Amino acid sequence: MKSLPAHPHKILVRSTNWIGDAVMTTPAVRTIRENFPDSEITLLVHPWVSDVFRYSPRVDRLIIYDKKGRHKGIRGMLQLAGELRQEQFDCAILLQNAFEAALITLMAGIPVRAGYTTDGRGLLLTHGVHKITELNRKHEIYYYQRIMQGLGLKPAVNELELFIPGEQIDAAKERLAQRGGERLGAGPLLGFNPGAAFGPAKRWPAEKYAQLARTICDRLDGWILLFGSEADRQTAADIIARAGSAASRMIDLTGATTLIEAMALIGECDVFVTNDSGLMHVAAALHTPLVAIFGSTDHIATGPYADNAVVIRKPLPCSPCKKTHCPEKHFRCMKLIDSDEVFAAVEGILKES
Repeated sequence: MKSLPAHPHKILVRSTNWIGDAVMTTPAVRTIRENFPDSEITLLVHPWVSDVFRYSPRVDRLIIYDKKGRHKGIRGMLQLAGELRQEQFDCAILLQNAFEAALITLMAGIPVRAGYTTDGRGLLLTHGVHKITELNRKHEIYYYQRIMQGLGLKPAVNELELFIPGEQIDAAKERLAQRGGERLGAGPLLGFNPGAAFGPAKRWPAEKYAQLARTICDRLDGWILLFGSEADRQTAADIIARAGSAASRMIDLTGATTLIEAMALIGECDVFVTNDSGLMHVAAALHTPLVAIFGSTDHIATGPYADNAVVIRKPLPCSPCKKTHCPEKHFRCMKLIDSDEVFAAVEGILKES
């Protein structure tokens, strides 16, 4: 084990590429802050991840890695390296595992470069950490905290965290009102998150969500907010079209909110029903009770890290296959999960609260 310098003035942390992964790194980012309380900590993040850390007291600054814009391609990567070189960072900690992450920090002239020795990048790092096999059956937060331990840092508490200022919550409620939120009446407020950027193998079918919506509205007098990105708008439209009379108690927010607005509104939900996705981890970090529906992915490694979460899955021989599309063509891991089973979990959570 090769420990980091004791008092680095400026630390660059390369964040992960996706929302859920970024949320799962929040204990590791907290570890960095607690071990280096006087250092200036800057996160290098993609634009779609930035809201995860925008208001975090663990971070001093964000630098946006605009890989689809001005940092696109080889020329853009060289430009980013030049921008980072001007910052004169003392140390870089790479939470993202790609070869590119190490190469950029090397080109930026950062003298201390730390992270996992995966993807053939060990020679680019000054402080390499080897992955251990025990991590294969543990939650991802331990995967990131292992980097911290391998660098001689004392790990912070293993608890997800997100920070949303009150004015952002107020702005999110205003956005909800603009989308029809003034209709919301008595009864529990539920969030549905029917999308998953990884691929269709992680998505519970739209007709199942529609069946669940009908039951929730009929038996619980509930209201439903549909969350997701622009890519999920057709799925949301399919759910509403199949929901019958429950459609009048649903508000489609897909593609209509920023990430920080979605985070704020998820925090207002009584229960969040979700596929394995970035917003699932957001709900877990916000302590919103949730029901997570798992198919092709590993509920142990990437399940909701929360005490108030229910995971529903079918332990088939082929699951988790970790594929974007069902290689067996039957999609049983999702199709066998009945809407009544999910409703029972929702009802149980509401009764407990």
